[in-house]
Amino acid sequence: MLKQDEAVRLDSGQLEKLYEQLGEAGAEDVVCRALEELALRLAQTERAWREGRLAEMRKSARGLIAIADQIGLNTLAEVARDVTVCVDSGDANAQAATVMRLVRIGERSLSEVWDLQDVTL
Repeated sequence: MLKQDEAVRLDSGQLEKLYEQLGEAGAEDVVCRALEELALRLAQTERAWREGRLAEMRKSARGLIAIADQIGLNTLAEVARDVTVCVDSGDANAQAATVMRLVRIGERSLSEVWDLQDVTL
C-alpha cells in the first residue's frame, strides 16, 4: 500500500505578522474564522469534484488559496493552485489525485494550526 505521508509547511512568520498587526484577540479571531472557512471550502471542493461540478470546484480551490496564504499555510495554497491547474487542463486523473491530495494536506494543515494555537494560548 502506498504511504501518503507528506509534511505541510506552515509559515509561522505570517502568523506572527497577524498577531503583531491585529493583537492577540484580533489575530485569534482571524485565524479561527480562516480555519472554519478552510474546512468549509475543503468540503465544498471535494463535493464539487465528486459531483462533477468543475467550475464550482475551481472557484472553491481559488478561495482556499487566498485564505491559506493569509494564515501562512503554504503547502495548502500550493496544492489548491495545482487543483486549479488540473481543472484547466481537463485531465480527470490529475484532478482526482490532486483533489485527494488537497483533502489530505488540508486536514493536516488545519490540525497544525490548531495545535500551534493550543501551544501559544
